[in-house]
Amino acid sequence: MKEILYRLFEHQYLGREEARQILQNIAEGKYNDSQIASLITVYLMRNISVEELSGFREALLEMRVPVDLAEYKPIDIVGTGGDGKNTFNISTSSCFVVAGAGYNVVKHGNYGATSVSGASNVMEQHGVKFTNNIGQLRRSMDICHIAYLHAPLFNPALKAVAPVRKSLGVRSFFNMLGPLVNPVMPAYQLLGVYNLPLLRLYSYTYQESGTRFAVVHSLDGYDEISLTSEFKVSMPEKEKLYTPEMLGFTRATEAELDGGETVGDAARIFDNVLRNQATDAQKNCVIANAAFAIQVICPEKKIETCIAEASESLESGKALAVLTKFIELNS
Repeated sequence: MKEILYRLFEHQYLGREEARQILQNIAEGKYNDSQIASLITVYLMRNISVEELSGFREALLEMRVPVDLAEYKPIDIVGTGGDGKNTFNISTSSCFVVAGAGYNVVKHGNYGATSVSGASNVMEQHGVKFTNNIGQLRRSMDICHIAYLHAPLFNPALKAVAPVRKSLGVRSFFNMLGPLVNPVMPAYQLLGVYNLPLLRLYSYTYQESGTRFAVVHSLDGYDEISLTSEFKVSMPEKEKLYTPEMLGFTRATEAELDGGETVGDAARIFDNVLRNQATDAQKNCVIANAAFAIQVICPEKKIETCIAEASESLESGKALAVLTKFIELNS
């Protein structure tokens, strides 16, 4: 590892196979925490290459606990994290809205490393017990249209680096990898990223993989559609810049999307959204993300139609009913 770090410090890049081997070694405990922290730091100081990202991804997928839910043709809605905005759980809320609209969702998530509350934090706050039991996951899909996959249960490397990531408290290339290594390998994915170079990097990676995708980025730095600024959406057939006003939404402020200071704060906002009792800013950004997720699944639908479906799921109580049943089944 020392030789690798010296090379990286001299601004050299890893090949795909080298990157794959490094991730395998991390999973096998061959590096100490300081070495892993140094590796993470390299990718804070420069962008990751396509070859490096692909090699890291291949290693994680090779080592994953596989989960076959292919017949459900599910979507995952996820942000890379690391945008420094400490938003409430927008992607997770959107997943339940999409499931409430009748589409299948497999949410791959983890504890927050750079924000107060990750998806796993808010699920745990509701009493959800994480599992990699395929029968339980299938039951959840059949009854609720949604299953939750806690990342460390499905990938040993993510579990091995969790303490280092938490103690550093900064974004890392593991933030970039998380969305690419959902063990289900979902047919569809809506991914939020925190800058434009990443939007292009992921768009290229997804095109290689054959996944039907949308990569989204709000131009003021959010790794989701925040409605605080213009935002870009990259799909296989197009890339388009939107404003909130183009879609009939009022522009939000950063303060209106804050997740609070504790997991409990974030969970209360999450609950308020799904109960249709949140602020307009909180509800609208969830509806917007859910709508573009629906369009990934149904590209023939106009975005206005998708917004109407997402709004109906939330405002009719269908999304809340999914959450209630999901907690009952998975607690």
